[in-house]
Amino acid sequence: MKRLYGIVGLGLAGLIAAAAVNGQAMRSPYPGAGDDVAVSPLPTTQALFDGYVRDGKMPGIVAAFGVGDRPTMFVSAGRLATDPAAAPATPDSLWRVYSMTKPVTAMAAMILIEEGKIGLDDPVSKYIPAFGSMKVATSPATSLASVPAKTPITIRMLLTHTSGITYNIIAQGALLKEYERLGILPAAVSASIEPMMRRTRPATLAEFADRVAQAPLIAQPGTAWNYSVGLDVMGRVIEVASGQPFDAFVNTRIFAPLKMTSSYWTVPKAQAGRLATNYAWTGEVLAPLDPAATSVYLQPPSFPYGGAGLVMSARDYDRFLHMLADGGTLDGVRIMKPETVRLAMSNLLPAGVTFGGVGGATGGAAAGATPMGYGAGGSVYLADGPGGSPSKGTYGWGGAAGTVAFVDPVKRVRGTIMVNYFPADRWPVRQEAVRALVADLSRFAR
Repeated sequence: MKRLYGIVGLGLAGLIAAAAVNGQAMRSPYPGAGDDVAVSPLPTTQALFDGYVRDGKMPGIVAAFGVGDRPTMFVSAGRLATDPAAAPATPDSLWRVYSMTKPVTAMAAMILIEEGKIGLDDPVSKYIPAFGSMKVATSPATSLASVPAKTPITIRMLLTHTSGITYNIIAQGALLKEYERLGILPAAVSASIEPMMRRTRPATLAEFADRVAQAPLIAQPGTAWNYSVGLDVMGRVIEVASGQPFDAFVNTRIFAPLKMTSSYWTVPKAQAGRLATNYAWTGEVLAPLDPAATSVYLQPPSFPYGGAGLVMSARDYDRFLHMLADGGTLDGVRIMKPETVRLAMSNLLPAGVTFGGVGGATGGAAAGATPMGYGAGGSVYLADGPGGSPSKGTYGWGGAAGTVAFVDPVKRVRGTIMVNYFPADRWPVRQEAVRALVADLSRFAR
């Protein structure tokens, strides 16, 4: 298990600020993208990324680092595919962020909680009646035998993976087979296997949520942390509470006001040239799993997946994190109140439940020396890290294809790393990137 948020030990925020100020202006070639973002002088980080590409560990990589309202610093290397003619990786390239969709969905839910349209401790059955009578499997790996749930599943439990719902990437045995039978497969992987997944996957988010309610739970609600499709179910709650389709709500309440013009549930064919190819490591071979030109993301999904459905640029995800770091506002546009952001990035786990990390291949956070809790769709540091970095309250999550995101609300430091290959922990990018970045930033303290 590898630590996800070692990368947030960035040293003094002032070092990052100095690096940003000394950056060189770079104009984006893409419509709607900012032209005032700085390319940072981070030679050690750049050399690390160049080495990854040179050594064949990945075709391309992009990172975004920022502090406060100073210009974002981008570092990029390589191309969007192993083909020498592929487009270079840039801050506006498009990447499958998989589980980094979860914080976006969670913040959409928090908007409705702020407006009083959803209650944090409301039963999910208030919005999806099928969840009114849940069962809990007594031996989920071997049998679907079950007993009644002792308490209802709540919104809090969906947001924090404590509902007792599980995941097809985590479940085993009998319960996994039941998830597969019910088509509880809320993710797009490749165009080649998508037809098989669609044979059983429901065609609407409403039907998907109802099917999740048919499967027995892996644990009593509110008693344990289990990685889950809870944020996908949350998408249906958002639909019901807002009166809008889930993706439309996210687009109109988060993406459009934040000018996140490169965030897609379906990549327009005109933008396919910006999309990275996703790869899979098989032994020592890096094989294309979802080539950009024929990507499954060029076709509409069965429904918008709140847990793993988005394709985004590093620039866009940085704007989302920047909004969180600024207490719900960016460029004078308010998405949420500061108190809502603080609540979302606080430890929301039910009493008595702890978060001990999850396998690195999922893209999630692994356990480390500093205790962590869980907020709305992402892990949260419960204490300062060594030397005060990361700060208590640092929030973030990662994606199954290697992407990483975090925000330190105390230092107002944020970071995003974009790559696309399975498994996410094939290379220690998260650990090596922080060492390189700290080495670069230390130059500004001299």
